[in-house]
Amino acid sequence: MSVHAYMYIVILTLSGFFYAINGHITYIAIRLPLQGNRSEPGSPWPTPETMKKSSTILTANPETLTFMANLASCDIIKDAMSRYKNIIKMDTKKADVDINLVKMKSLSIDIKDNECPGYPQLNMNESYNLTVDESSTLSAVSVWGVLRGLETFSQLIYVNEQKKIQVKKTSIEDRPRFKHRGIMLDTARHYLPIWILLKNLDAMSYNKFNVFHWHIVDDQSFPYQSKRFPGLSAKGAYTAKHVYTHVDIKRVIDYARLRGIRVIPEFDTPGHTASWGKARKDLLTPCYENGIPGVGKYNSHGEYEILNPTLNRTYKFMEELLGEVVEVFHDNFVHLGMDEAYHACWATNPEISKFMVQNGIAKGDYSALEEYYIEKVLKIVDSLNRSDIIWQDPIDHGAKVPQNAIIQIWKGSKNTAGTWEEYMTNITNQGHQVILSSCWYLNYISYGQDWKKYYQCDPLNFSGSDNNFEKVLGGEACVFGEYIDHTNLLPRLWPRASAAGERLWSSNDVIQDVESAAFRLDEHRCRMLKRGIPAQPILNGYCGEYELEEQNDRAAQTESKTSCTTSSSMKNNYSGYLTLLCIILSYTVLCQREWFE
Repeated sequence: MSVHAYMYIVILTLSGFFYAINGHITYIAIRLPLQGNRSEPGSPWPTPETMKKSSTILTANPETLTFMANLASCDIIKDAMSRYKNIIKMDTKKADVDINLVKMKSLSIDIKDNECPGYPQLNMNESYNLTVDESSTLSAVSVWGVLRGLETFSQLIYVNEQKKIQVKKTSIEDRPRFKHRGIMLDTARHYLPIWILLKNLDAMSYNKFNVFHWHIVDDQSFPYQSKRFPGLSAKGAYTAKHVYTHVDIKRVIDYARLRGIRVIPEFDTPGHTASWGKARKDLLTPCYENGIPGVGKYNSHGEYEILNPTLNRTYKFMEELLGEVVEVFHDNFVHLGMDEAYHACWATNPEISKFMVQNGIAKGDYSALEEYYIEKVLKIVDSLNRSDIIWQDPIDHGAKVPQNAIIQIWKGSKNTAGTWEEYMTNITNQGHQVILSSCWYLNYISYGQDWKKYYQCDPLNFSGSDNNFEKVLGGEACVFGEYIDHTNLLPRLWPRASAAGERLWSSNDVIQDVESAAFRLDEHRCRMLKRGIPAQPILNGYCGEYELEEQNDRAAQTESKTSCTTSSSMKNNYSGYLTLLCIILSYTVLCQREWFE
């Protein structure tokens, strides 16, 4: 991580994000009063399956609140207890214990299966029961349920208007509605530095997402640094530094694991492979124009594009590359893309036409050729003891896809034919399990409260029987990176993705009308601000004294930086490091000019 990245994190961590924040949204205009029921403070997001709150209010002291667990030696539990103690301290910073109330003293955690697992998987058990009292208890079948319960526990604790720490006696039974609740990030169109990926994993855990779908490579760049094929990133990445090494990837996977989040890589083929061809042009199809190979006809095809499905070396390469990928990424699934495999280039190539005749594929039936490619690549994944996810396009083209392939639905919203509801019915009727993304493409923006339409999208709102509905694994909010990099990723995502998060976690029986949900979402947005996630506002209003406290902090930071950087002892070769140290220490009121004089 660069010095600048560390500095950004230091500023986020040590600035006004620490201050107690309460959400206060207000109307757009006086003639348009807010609708819905205002939530009480300490209302969790997403909503638990069942929650009974008592009128009895307790207080808590984050400094003395103790966590105990029967599996405390498990690194996931050990890290979670430490992390959530710090989160609670962060959420209640500069607030006081209410001396007039009985104190909640402890949280006892019980994991039923008594196992410390490796990595989260599709069928992990995330259910939990939580009782908040003087001696609170959290029980779950697995460590993954404990992580979800700790997040809810942290959200129940709030700071009232008098800056007193309070929590109501509460009883909760909770479980997710869907197994697969994901965020897809594109790191090929714009490279996203590791620190922003980690920060987003934090935000995902605050919203109970459990899958990071990593769209790691695409036409624009190939930042995955392969050990078997180092030329792919050497020639395909934007620069030699815009890469993800195996060490980088392990860091992301380990960080995600401690938060109960799966990391599923996507290596999209046969299309979206222009960056692959910078090192391995021999894998791409030469496109013809006027009988000449390697000539583009723009708006139809480029010079070389889309993997060549007629070559044995294509499949040998895919076998070796995917063999490496499944060793680096630990999930049982690999996303193989398969979307937007435009056939125009194949149609110009005489060698492709000859191959089709020789293999009994009808002239012009490029969907059958695509099916040929898909079948061979899916067999490779099967031989590697992994399962596969693909986008819906091959099925739309009429290709026969093995039933065990999970299909991700992305069409049926902007600029595509049909409706996502029709696609869900059709593809589940064919026996496939599905993941819905169509209504959660968050790279699209519009003026106003667009989170409402994300909140109102129900993955089971399509025509079908229970047999169809059982095949819906969940959904993903997607962010493609044409106009998004690390500078605007988090505010573009959050809290808009939170709307999808509640839809994917919470039962329909407890989902609120969208107007009432706005009050809880606003509180949750303010909560994320406290935790260092620059989530954008959903309406007019303010977050307690956050803006004022941040203003004061930034003024103090500016003064401290000026003081430190004007010190006369900054003349030696270590001046840059001392400046950095001084700035960091200044946030804790330890930096004084005389140290360097």
